[in-house]
Amino acid sequence: MTVFVEGVGLLGPGLTGWQASVPVLSGRSEYGAAPTQIRASELLPVAERRRSPVTVKLALAAGEEAFRNAGRDAAAAATVFASSSGEGETLHQMGETLASEDRDVSPTRFHNSVHNTASGYWGIATRSHEASTSICCYDASFSAGLIETVAQVAAFGKPVALISYDQPYPEPLHSARPLVASFATALVLAPQAARRTLAALDLASIDGAGPATQMADPGLETLRLGAPAARALPLLRALACAAPESVGMDFLASRQLRIAVSPC
Repeated sequence: MTVFVEGVGLLGPGLTGWQASVPVLSGRSEYGAAPTQIRASELLPVAERRRSPVTVKLALAAGEEAFRNAGRDAAAAATVFASSSGEGETLHQMGETLASEDRDVSPTRFHNSVHNTASGYWGIATRSHEASTSICCYDASFSAGLIETVAQVAAFGKPVALISYDQPYPEPLHSARPLVASFATALVLAPQAARRTLAALDLASIDGAGPATQMADPGLETLRLGAPAARALPLLRALACAAPESVGMDFLASRQLRIAVSPC
């Protein structure tokens, strides 16, 4: 399956937006880890902005940047949200409440706990009535989300955005499922090349579990391994380098996702 990348969004430790991160990902500048700079979306009404959890802020920041770079209306495109961790802080708070004597869970906390929370806030922020899918596949959540997005582009012949994000859990969940950092990335994918197209992606799911493509920089490789959404980093590096490259990503135990990147 072949799709075309029109816009990229990125937010992570030391990676403050796609344009600012291109020199780092392409190796022209040194990577320096720093706390992820997370801000609430200005597109949300004040009440929703106040209620939105960190995962929503991450997802919306990356998604908004990708559509801005693509020059497309976010309200007019379907979306796929991929996350391994979901909204862990809210789940932790609900667990504490249910373990206490006062077991009443607030409606706001409950609706922030579901896996499609980011999708709901995205619809409010962009006023989109297009379809949205929320998906999870443990460490392979980005790969699964990319396959779903490309399949929708191929099936419907329209642009679709992939928004992938992860946020570390609080303790004691963190000890059971440690994630190293807050990270989000987004891709606006289209069925045909256009004026703003960055590259073509040819996807194939192949038999066998070969080694995934790694990052040369130790700090970026630690990030890639430590946050499932950051498994996207080798693909983002290929886009930043604007050179043909074949990228391998972990998918299922017996299969690997292979992506041929061709600059446009």
